[in-house]
Parts: sequence; structure tokens; C-alpha cells
Amino acid sequence: MDVVAKAWTWLATGSHWTGPDGVWHRLGQHLFLTFVCLAIACAVALPIAVALGHIGKGGALAVNISNAGRAVPTFAVLVLLLLSPLGSHGQWPTIIALVLFAIPPLLTNAYVGVREADREVVEAARGMGMTGGQLIRRVELPLAFPLVMTGVRTAAVQVVATATLAALPGGGGLGRIITAGFRLTDTPQVVAGAVLVAALALVVEGVFVVLGLVLDPMRRRTGRRPAAAQRPPADQAPTSPALTT
Repeated sequence: MDVVAKAWTWLATGSHWTGPDGVWHRLGQHLFLTFVCLAIACAVALPIAVALGHIGKGGALAVNISNAGRAVPTFAVLVLLLLSPLGSHGQWPTIIALVLFAIPPLLTNAYVGVREADREVVEAARGMGMTGGQLIRRVELPLAFPLVMTGVRTAAVQVVATATLAALPGGGGLGRIITAGFRLTDTPQVVAGAVLVAALALVVEGVFVVLGLVLDPMRRRTGRRPAAAQRPPADQAPTSPALTT
């Protein structure tokens, strides 16, 4: 309890929030790193997942490979990248490690969301003469939106929590508060840094939940929550027959 009280005192001290080593500056670095990694991961994973879900081929292999990637520790990947020639290129080893960590939930949820879009609706749209691109934009993506957003939200929270590793090779972010606490054997500072990261992860989770509700195209059309939104995340759902193709 003494450590908790001292951690609260550390957080309540104004001088710890200002300056180049202050919480606000480290928070800005942490959010910037999270945004960059999430944007790159979305740009890589979502088009692949949507395309595979639309054509219905190769998805099982991609999903299994991405799921296997979850078993690889991010810290181990970061160490290997630091030992490679990329280690001399600033933040790139950290960014690549976090992008690899964010891709599996994005790929799995988007693929399953598109693949499990209501086939009757998809076939009806196809019968109306829609092209493949129109089917994706106007039918499959709106139906898959809840699962796609679930993947984005999961990836964002994971990146926020894991971005603390950026401090190990000298990068910025809230992890620097934790590593500085270890270096100074200041346990309250370590606890305060961990609390800040956990609080940021919860805020990011809440923001993406709200965005998912506000931006859901099916909800905006009908004013009701679509059935797809009531499904559990793809990585928590039982194996789907669609994944066995």
C-alpha cells in the first residue's frame, strides 16, 4: 500500500508532467508511435484480408500464419531486428516489431467478417449486376464492419500496451518513465508508469468502441445494432467452416 501511495504522489507531482522527460511529452511520443504502427498495419493487413475474404481462397493459410505469429514474443522480434542492419535506423526496429504484432487481429477479424457476410445478400447484389469492387464497397464491407473494427480496436490496445518496449532501444513513449524508474530503483515511478500505460489502453479501447458505434454503416442505415456486431471477436469464436477452405 505504501508503494501505491507513493505512486499516486508521483503522479500528482506537477513537475513530473512537464519538460522533455515529463508525462505529457512521453504521452505524445507514445500516441504518435501507436498511430504510425497501427496505420501501417491497417494498410498492410486490411486490403489483403478483404481481398481474400471476397474471393474465398487462401484465407485459411493467411489466418493460420498470422495466428502462429502471435506465438512469437514481440520482445524477441525486437531484439533480432536490433541485431540486424535495421538496428542502426532509429525507431524502425520498434515500428516493424509492433506492426508485426498488430497484423494478426486485423487480418483474422477482417477476413472472417467479409467471408461470413450474409451470402444471400451478397448473391442478391451479385445478381443485380454489381462488380467485385461494388460488392466489396457496398455490401461486404458494411456487413463486416463490426468485426473489422473489433480487429482494429484489439490491435490498437495491444500496440499501446506493447509500445513500452520502444524505451529499451532508447526510443520514446511512456516506457521511458518505467525504464527510468528501474534505473533509479524508484519503484513508485515504475508503478506510476505502468498505471499510465494501462489507463491509456483503456481510453483507446473506449474511443474505438465509440467510433465503431458511430461509424457503423448498418447501424446508421437501420438505427439498430446489426446481428454481426453481436458475434464475438473472430479470434475468440469457434472455428468457422469458412476457415477450412
